[in-house]
Amino acid sequence: MIIINRPASISMDDDFLPEEKRGVYKAIYSRRDVRAHFLPKEIPDDVLFRILDAAHHAPSVGFSQPWNFIIIRDKGIKARVKELFMQEFERSSSMIEDEQRKKKYLSLKLEGIMEAPVNICVTYDPNRFGPFIIGKSSIPETGLYSVCCAIQNLWLAARAEGIGVGWVSILSNDKLKEVLRIPEGIVPIAYLCLGYVTHFESIPDLERAGWLSRLPLEDVLYFEQWGNK
Repeated sequence: MIIINRPASISMDDDFLPEEKRGVYKAIYSRRDVRAHFLPKEIPDDVLFRILDAAHHAPSVGFSQPWNFIIIRDKGIKARVKELFMQEFERSSSMIEDEQRKKKYLSLKLEGIMEAPVNICVTYDPNRFGPFIIGKSSIPETGLYSVCCAIQNLWLAARAEGIGVGWVSILSNDKLKEVLRIPEGIVPIAYLCLGYVTHFESIPDLERAGWLSRLPLEDVLYFEQWGNK
């Protein structure tokens, strides 16, 4: 039996205390996609399960809870996943025509598979409690979106615990399913690297590297209908 030690201060009261509000916003604004700075320090089981319990309490369409979490610590399995990453990294670099852009891309640190003490694959089961799920009949993708909500919960809870998370999306899902023995019908959504880190960067890696910058909020806002600024 897994024992979940949730923070004792959690209250179900409607109002957040000022320090609680600050904690929520601090986790959101200081969360980073971590690819480096991992420490060789194990994540205690009680901390890991607390983070996963937060993920498991994410909202889901029709309360379907369509996620599973594969915890990976084995170095041999990590090495096989790292090989998959390298294959896709090289393939994706061939899509960049501009040589300077390609050189910058190849210089980026985009994963921490071997360095992170724990890897987690988050999967989606589209048939859990199926075939009819409230809310999926018009937009079937809401099941997948639910898994993304669980990933965000995991990410924010990890940040609150001082643990970095990196999402490795440069992978072949078909090959990943073979390595992790994921059955037919189950879809890998995220391959995550978790671990304590030396520090969290103040600016996201890709922004610091000059790859892209964060858009101003007003650039992504419309009012009432598309296009209305």
